[in-house]
Amino acid sequence: MSNDSKKLDNVISINQDQVKDHLGEIVRSTVEETLNGLLDAEADRLCNAKRYEHTRDRKDTRAGSYDRSLDTKAGKVSLKVPKLRSLPFETAIIERYRRRESSVEEALVEMYLAGVSVRRVEDITQALWAAG
Repeated sequence: MSNDSKKLDNVISINQDQVKDHLGEIVRSTVEETLNGLLDAEADRLCNAKRYEHTRDRKDTRAGSYDRSLDTKAGKVSLKVPKLRSLPFETAIIERYRRRESSVEEALVEMYLAGVSVRRVEDITQALWAAG
């Protein structure tokens, strides 16, 4: 084996398209996870209790969810929109019949790129709703 052959064995090949696709999937799944977390947090706020939590102040209970897709710049995301037993669940996050959202998505991507965790985004959202 020549010296040139040995040098080539240590070369790492990077496929930029695969890296880009992988990063895109990470962003897409993070957007999906965050939006679903925000929808759950909004349902908790409307019910005045978390899922399966029993309190005197509870206003409603969950009645499952329905699937909905939303096109984002990061790709198509699958949302699980909560249903409530008696109160109407009209999310402030995504307009009722809108299938493409840009402002929420752009904010989420910016937060993700800035290193904000999904849990932190949920905490900030809950604090904003409590203040509003």
